[in-house]
Amino acid sequence: MSSDRLLAHADLLRSGKPTFTAWVTTASPLAADLLAREDFDSVTLDMQHGLHTQQTIMDGIAYAALAGKPALVRVQVDDFAFASRALDYGAMGVIAPMVNSVADARRLVAFTKYPPLGERSFGPVRALPMLGMTGQQYIERANRATVAIAMIETQAAIDALDDILAVEGIDGVFVGPSDLSISLFNGAKVDQGAAEVKAALAHVVERARAHGKFATAFTMTGESAAAHARMGYAMSTLCNDIYLLQVGARAELKAARGAAGQQGKGGY
Repeated sequence: MSSDRLLAHADLLRSGKPTFTAWVTTASPLAADLLAREDFDSVTLDMQHGLHTQQTIMDGIAYAALAGKPALVRVQVDDFAFASRALDYGAMGVIAPMVNSVADARRLVAFTKYPPLGERSFGPVRALPMLGMTGQQYIERANRATVAIAMIETQAAIDALDDILAVEGIDGVFVGPSDLSISLFNGAKVDQGAAEVKAALAHVVERARAHGKFATAFTMTGESAAAHARMGYAMSTLCNDIYLLQVGARAELKAARGAAGQQGKGGY
């Protein structure tokens, strides 16, 4: 992964053109490597709900880079300190959950952008050799080559959306439809496909465009990702690695059992 490619992908997101990211929840750099070698535009390593440790995040970023793809990291709630470390490891961007206010957005910028935008401490120990850059080259390009993405997944975040998007240094937003639906329905249900969630998704991308920022989202299927791309979302998922493994296994097992004329489970 070269610094030019990192910068190019960050600018691609800012352009609003649709991209698709491989979402990796398993604590396996091999999963990041395998998916990065498919036709995804990037890899996202999920530390919030995934099984990752700091070590597997660092390794996953490196494996994605070996495959020529940039990696993003979704950090844990309020873990802005690790947001800085993920960028030091060579991540192209950070997705921060539960950004519900301007104060949350400013904290994200403080930890992910160098002055004058933020207060990020300098120490890109893995990023420099991985990207082939000097410290001076990195400091000159990092604020543009890396992205800070605030998650919009509550009614409070929707209410504060324009103010969050107005924060300088916030490059884009990421909609978490499950948590958003829970918040919109006051905990009564989780329904990513509800009309209220769809209306919120349309509102988010419209407001992001108005502020010159990009919108991204977690989507469950290829069809859903395509629909989001048509709405103007710059990045969407195809669920996650565990789901893809399950879907693939179920499809092949169904084909195998059907072809063999079997109804029950096989065995030795």
